[in-house]
Amino acid sequence: MSSYIERPRYFCSLGGALSTLEALPETIPILHCAIGCAGSIAWAQNGGSALQVGGYCGGLAVPSSNVGERDVIFGGIDRLEEQVKTTLELMDGRLYVIVTGCVTEIIGDNVRAVAAEFAGQGVDIVAANTGGFKGNSYLGYDIVLSEIVRQYVKKGAAAKKGSVNILGIVPYMDGFWRGNLTGVRRLLGKLGIEVNTFFTDEDTLDGLKNSSSAELNIVLSDVYGLDTAKTYEEVHGIPYITAGLPVGPTASGELLRAVAGALRLDVDVEAIIREENRKYYKFLEPLADVYNDADLQKYAVIVADVNYAVSITRFLLDDLGWIPVLTQFTDVLPEEQQEQLRKKLTAPAPLNGPKVVFDTNASEAIRYINELYPKQESDKYAETLTPAFVIGSALERSLALKLGAPHLSVSFPISNRALLSRGYTGFEGGLTLIEDLLSAAVAAR
Repeated sequence: MSSYIERPRYFCSLGGALSTLEALPETIPILHCAIGCAGSIAWAQNGGSALQVGGYCGGLAVPSSNVGERDVIFGGIDRLEEQVKTTLELMDGRLYVIVTGCVTEIIGDNVRAVAAEFAGQGVDIVAANTGGFKGNSYLGYDIVLSEIVRQYVKKGAAAKKGSVNILGIVPYMDGFWRGNLTGVRRLLGKLGIEVNTFFTDEDTLDGLKNSSSAELNIVLSDVYGLDTAKTYEEVHGIPYITAGLPVGPTASGELLRAVAGALRLDVDVEAIIREENRKYYKFLEPLADVYNDADLQKYAVIVADVNYAVSITRFLLDDLGWIPVLTQFTDVLPEEQQEQLRKKLTAPAPLNGPKVVFDTNASEAIRYINELYPKQESDKYAETLTPAFVIGSALERSLALKLGAPHLSVSFPISNRALLSRGYTGFEGGLTLIEDLLSAAVAAR
């Protein structure tokens, strides 16, 4: 064996599909998979999503066919039909979504035929092939949303001026998903547009069903949500733009300009940005003296998924004045996407940009750091990584201890924080991130 998986940073695609469905309002997932899949996903989610697991028809309460040996030999369709009937009787929902595991994908159960049978009886039901071997949980998010866009979202709706859909923030895989989506709605609401985020307490299932009337889809990721956006464009003719997660004033201003330009809005975007910047820096003003006097500037090591590796690095460079020395992407990405992301972090600041690496094995971070700062016989005149700060997942606590550095978990898995409504998007989110970073730095002294 040439390689192995050490401390994985995501679920399988079934897990990503399930967590996405758990976050949608009035939506009931029905798992067609082996015994134990739902429980394994629930406990992994509990341990990695900052204690966020469960809810109505979520966690260990999710309906599942729990196929066994007999079903593998003779087929599990009868068991799935029985499970769908029971779920319709017991669970109160408006949209039902069948998702599959590895075993039922391998034996070739036709779940789409089962969905079609119940749809013929007037049930709003969708089927998605999400066998875990297809990929990780981020792919599962795109698979299940793409099938909902194809099978459930209303076709032929007229475009509604100033209406947008938000994609790319993956529920539970992003522990801050509720707060981040709320922050994006608040930010874009300053342009006077209608923002459909799908997953927050302000969203409804009708919003999802009628999302084909959006004038534009906004993908707040360089990778996640792109397949769903392409499906919207293919099936419903909705164009899309991509942007990073808007953390802090620079990224938020860029997003406001991009959206206003794409929608051709008749608003004074620069006046909005100036006012938001004024309020943002007014909050920061009392911190300026202690930031300098207490030497709170840090060298930063970022080990994270695509969304946070990009957004946190740019925020530290553009807004906070810290010095990112290493940014390690933990996603499995093709060469083309790797090159695009590398340029995104190094082209704007070629002299100050970090070393960018793509490695799913986060334990290698210490090796990359040692390459940048090789050990010397004497540290008296050597350049050292001090003072340092590690931003990543809970798995990077050991790295922070080796470096003698403070640590903040922002990327999955987050097992050392409890998150409910906290978010880092927008101008306000940038302030929240500064609070968290500096609180961790001060507490470690």
